[in-house]
Amino acid sequence: MLDTTTIDAAWKGQEKDASSNLDATIDIVSESKSKPDLSGIINLNDFEQVAERFLATKPWTVIHTGSNDNITRDANNTFLNRIWLRPEIMREVGQINTRQRLFGCDLSIPIYISPTGGSKLGGAEGEITLARAAARTGIVQCFATPSSYPHLEILEATEKQAFFQLYVNKDRSKSEAAIRDAISTGKIKALFVTVDVPVISKREEDERASSSSGSGQMRDKKGAGFARLASSFIDPNVCWDDIKWLRSILGNIPIVVKGIQRASDAQMALAVGCDGIVISNHGGRAADGAAPAILTLLEVNRICPEVFKGMKVLIDGGFRRGSDVVKAICLGASAVGFGRPFLYSLGYGQEGVEHAINSMFPHSDTFD
Repeated sequence: MLDTTTIDAAWKGQEKDASSNLDATIDIVSESKSKPDLSGIINLNDFEQVAERFLATKPWTVIHTGSNDNITRDANNTFLNRIWLRPEIMREVGQINTRQRLFGCDLSIPIYISPTGGSKLGGAEGEITLARAAARTGIVQCFATPSSYPHLEILEATEKQAFFQLYVNKDRSKSEAAIRDAISTGKIKALFVTVDVPVISKREEDERASSSSGSGQMRDKKGAGFARLASSFIDPNVCWDDIKWLRSILGNIPIVVKGIQRASDAQMALAVGCDGIVISNHGGRAADGAAPAILTLLEVNRICPEVFKGMKVLIDGGFRRGSDVVKAICLGASAVGFGRPFLYSLGYGQEGVEHAINSMFPHSDTFD
């Protein structure tokens, strides 16, 4: 179920109990089958193939698809595959270090769990399981405003550190209250404010899946599915001046702008005092036709290299292998976010998520 404190009255009014509506209308598992043994899952693509077989139609569609024709979703990975590695040889690499320090957090490998609203769609306990797996493997989860559980419940399951992703509410007092509640735990090490979805995109496959159920429970009057209903509270008027407002609440806690898609906005984020950016097109779930994330990283690297010296540059979208992470790091990124793959791995519980994380860098000197 969703945390109803993050959803406005417009959605709540559509159903008697919006908080239980997700569980009531979406079966997570398609049918009772025996999943392949986890030992046979060797990479993130394997998790995706299993999820396609075992998740019910609606959760699979919500997680897997992007907007419109999925052009940007697919291009994210395609363009990663167009970048070639050119290893230098005879460089004394007997000892290497994959650790990274990010906003005061020590990461065992330079990745983190990207925010995905309603992570419970991927498997039981959603963000709770992700938090525990992140702690066990030495990385960090960034949990979303529209999470499956109340934020404080997720933080209670979080061992010591997390990032919080914020969609700014039309009612700013609700956003401020959510931030203050989260940072009061002392576990929030950075706030990621998402800026690339001022309005919800047209997610046609989501709409079709909602329509095919034969009920209108997961649709609004415009025919949209889960995404529009879960995000109707987002303020479309967020602007750069709002960084000052966030700073007044957060104090010294780092502010990261998530959704950078052009070099000029990366420069602006640095100019207004942000501590980091996430180059992201929302996994192809925002504007279809937006540039692949890795291409934007290349653009920022070429046009404004000073950005990398002034703040942390993160990236997400289409990454599936440790070699993809290496490409991003070589181009200046500090860490890479993974969203969908960890939702797919939730079908195997905490053990599955840990296995997914470890599969990318199975040994200290090897990436998949």
